[in-house]
Amino acid sequence: MPHAALALQPAQGLRGVSDAFYSGLRQFVCSREAQAMQHSDMERELEARGQELMRTLFQAWLDVQAPGEAGEPVVDTTNQERGRKRVQQRTLETVFGTVSVERAGYGAEGEDSLHPLDAKLNLPAERYSLELRRRAAEEASRNSFDETVETLARYTGAHISKRQVEELVQRAARDFDAFYEARRDAEVVASGEGGSVDAEPVATGSVETGSVLVLTCDGKGVVMHAADLRPATHKAAERTQHKLQTRLSKGEKRHRKRMATVAAVYTVPPYVRTPEQVLEAVARLRAERPDPQRPRPECKRVWASVEQEPEDVLVEAFREALDRDRTGEKRWAAVVDGNETQIGILEQLAEASGIELTIVLDLFHVLEYLWKAAHALEKEGSTALEQWVLERLLEILRGRASHVAAGMRRSATRRHLPMKQRAPVDRCANYLLYYKHYLAYDQYLAAGLPIASGVIEGACRHLVKDRLGRTGARWRLSGAEAVLRLRALRTSNDFDEYWRFHEAREFERNHQAHYAGGNVPELHRPTRVQSPNAARLTRLK
Repeated sequence: MPHAALALQPAQGLRGVSDAFYSGLRQFVCSREAQAMQHSDMERELEARGQELMRTLFQAWLDVQAPGEAGEPVVDTTNQERGRKRVQQRTLETVFGTVSVERAGYGAEGEDSLHPLDAKLNLPAERYSLELRRRAAEEASRNSFDETVETLARYTGAHISKRQVEELVQRAARDFDAFYEARRDAEVVASGEGGSVDAEPVATGSVETGSVLVLTCDGKGVVMHAADLRPATHKAAERTQHKLQTRLSKGEKRHRKRMATVAAVYTVPPYVRTPEQVLEAVARLRAERPDPQRPRPECKRVWASVEQEPEDVLVEAFREALDRDRTGEKRWAAVVDGNETQIGILEQLAEASGIELTIVLDLFHVLEYLWKAAHALEKEGSTALEQWVLERLLEILRGRASHVAAGMRRSATRRHLPMKQRAPVDRCANYLLYYKHYLAYDQYLAAGLPIASGVIEGACRHLVKDRLGRTGARWRLSGAEAVLRLRALRTSNDFDEYWRFHEAREFERNHQAHYAGGNVPELHRPTRVQSPNAARLTRLK
């Protein structure tokens, strides 16, 4: 981490800046011009002047640090002592506005200068401050890049373009994987299984949670630039010739989406219910009255990746789950939507890890098949239609999916339905039989396991669709991945912890890595305020 800030001497310059500004503000507030203002005009004016006050104080604080001369030899990673010293200036764009930093640079033939003061202040390599990067990252994770530029211009003193916001967002997300890896290492140390490590992130597994450990995953398409599509999709797009120019014909696809794999891991207390209670809960849900007794997911981590393959995301989900159950005391369950690839990967991972994993097929996916079958057998909008669905849903909840499949086929046969009309019935029956090993709802309910994928459905909507699925948006791979990571951090309530980790990693990359042994030289303690632009700093704008 950066060196602790040097204790500042009482600084007449800083007092002069603040006193001059405050005096100017006081005169303005008492002026005739101010007295004629409405309250909203005064609020806006004071906000703007206060922003300039903050920028000026920040500039004066930087001048107190300058020039940051090293109190010991400056030695780079090649063990070469940097003897050439000269004062150099750089600009820094902050949330208050633009400031300048004068600092001593230590150079050598053919090498970039090293600036110990930059290390002490943990200044970024680019023009924009880390706090401005944080603001850009948080805002861009919520809204479009254009809206982010507008918001930063409106509520900060920074000047930043859309392209620069996109670059800052990608830099902001670069430590996502390392952060969770460090959290994993911290858990190992906390459990006494490993040696010393910089355990900055708090270990989730150390928190006492419910006995049911749930993994769930799904996919959501993101519209991409053609160059960033997966190879198979890209080839399909090149081969496709649409019949019409203005719209797609029946069965045609644009082949312009890349699937983002969404995963969630959480714990929850067991919630034991009967099939009849679940049927009542389904009715309440359709009436938009959620079950008040249902326990809430705990320590939920959700994330998504449009860059990684589904297998890599599920491997990370398993590692996250293992971190939460190092003693092997929890009951593992995976709620899926019937994707065979995902089920196969989960089963392989469970076998390789020696985990007894219960795979549960999402009840609402089953319900959709039932409704389609019902429309082939009963009249649209009739009471009999809904009654047919609910009766068979109850039987499936009682663990009788095979009997339901056989019964609906017999019903279609007795009614002599033509092949086209009975096709939804056969599809539903085939679905129930094919996935019958994951439809033991009577056992799942008795064990208190979740049987619906509401958590992952909500994650798909919130993480992916609400931000990346906006009308007209087309994404590059790097930008989409960065935004997904930042949204995941915020949704999992990990953003603040991550940002502390990110700033520490920035110090290591930008500063510590350039000095021999990673030792940044200590600086001379400043003995006076060095403010070459005192007149500029004390002028009220």
